[in-house]
Amino acid sequence: MSTNRTIHVGLIGCGEISQVSHIATLGNLSDYFQITYLCDVSQAALEHCAPKVHGPRPKITLFASEVCSSEDVDAVLIANANAFHTPHAIMALQNNKHVLVEKPLALCYRDIDALEAAERDSSATLLVGYMRRYAPAFQQAMAEVGDKSKIQYARVRDIIGGNAFFVDQSGTFPRKFDDINQSNIESLHVANKDVAFQALREEFDVPLNDTTVQFLTLLGGLGSHDLSAMREAIGIPKAVKAASLQMPIWTALFDYGSFPVVYESGINGVPVFDAHIEIYTPTKIVRVNYDTPYVRGLPITVTVRELSEGPNGEQGFQERTIRATYEDTYTLEFKEWYGCIVEGRKPKTGIEDARQDVELFKMLMQSAFGGKA
Repeated sequence: MSTNRTIHVGLIGCGEISQVSHIATLGNLSDYFQITYLCDVSQAALEHCAPKVHGPRPKITLFASEVCSSEDVDAVLIANANAFHTPHAIMALQNNKHVLVEKPLALCYRDIDALEAAERDSSATLLVGYMRRYAPAFQQAMAEVGDKSKIQYARVRDIIGGNAFFVDQSGTFPRKFDDINQSNIESLHVANKDVAFQALREEFDVPLNDTTVQFLTLLGGLGSHDLSAMREAIGIPKAVKAASLQMPIWTALFDYGSFPVVYESGINGVPVFDAHIEIYTPTKIVRVNYDTPYVRGLPITVTVRELSEGPNGEQGFQERTIRATYEDTYTLEFKEWYGCIVEGRKPKTGIEDARQDVELFKMLMQSAFGGKA
C-alpha cells in the first residue's frame, strides 16, 4: 500500500480506548496518519493526551464542531460517548471528512437513516470500528469453513473478566478526569434518554425500563463485536428462538433455518478473555480465538479440528493452529481505513452493514422482553 499521503486526523474523545490504543497506534502509523486535533469535554484530558501524540503537538478543543470543520483535518476518529457517535459522525460527513466511528455506530434505525443520508450527500465515507473483522485470522477461518451451506452448528462466545484487569497490565496508564461542565453531563443524559426511547419504544416495541436500557447498551457495546463478526461469518439469523438477557451473563439461541447458533456473552470475575466463534461442518470444526485488544501483540488464532487420512487410507484426526500475524487488530483496522480513504474504497463495516446490528438488537430485545415479532 502506498503511503505517500499523510491523513490528518481529528480525534474526538480522549477516554480509555484513545489513551490505551488509538493515540499510540496512530503514532506508530506515522507514515499513514498524523493527529492534528484532539477534542474532549475535559480540558484536563486534553492536556494529558496532547503530549502523547507523535509529531507536532495537536490543537485541542472542547468542541466537536471545531474539529469537523477544520482545514487541518482530513478524517475524524470518533471515540467519545456512544450517544454522540451519530451526531458527530453526521457533522464530520457534512464537512466532507472521512470518519471512523467506534462501535456502536447507532442503536436505532432513525440514526442509521440519518447517517446514510449524510454519507450520500458527502464526498467522504464512514467506517465502523469492528476491528475483529479485519484480523487475517478471521478471514482465514472463513476460508477454512468454505461452503456455508454445510454448516451444522455454531457457537459465539464472549465471556470476559472486567476490562480493568487487562487495561492495568497494558503499560499505558490511562487516567480519568472529572472536570466536565454540568451542561455536558446533562446533554449526555438527554441524548441517552432520547436514543433509548427511540429504539425501545418507537422501533422495537419493548418496555422502557432500567433493565431494557441496560441491555440495549450492553448489546451495543460488548455484544456488537461478536454479533457483527457472527453476521460476516455465517449471515444474519432468521429468528431468535430464545433469549435470556440478564446480568452478569446472557445467552440466546439463533435459528438459521438449517442449523442453530448459541450466543453467550457477559462479564465474569475470573480474569480471562474467553472470546471465540466456533463453526461445525461435517468434516471440520473451525474456531477463531480472540484475546484482549488492550494488550498489544496477543495473537488471534484459528484452530481447525478435522478428519485426516492415513498412509493406507484409514481415517484419523488432526488439529491445526494457525497464527496469521502478531499485528494487533487496531493497527490492521487503521490500515484498512487508510486504504479506504486514499483508494476510494467502500468500507465493508459501513453504515449499511451496521443497520443489521440494529436488526439483531431488535430481535434479541423482543425475544427477551416481549414485543412484536
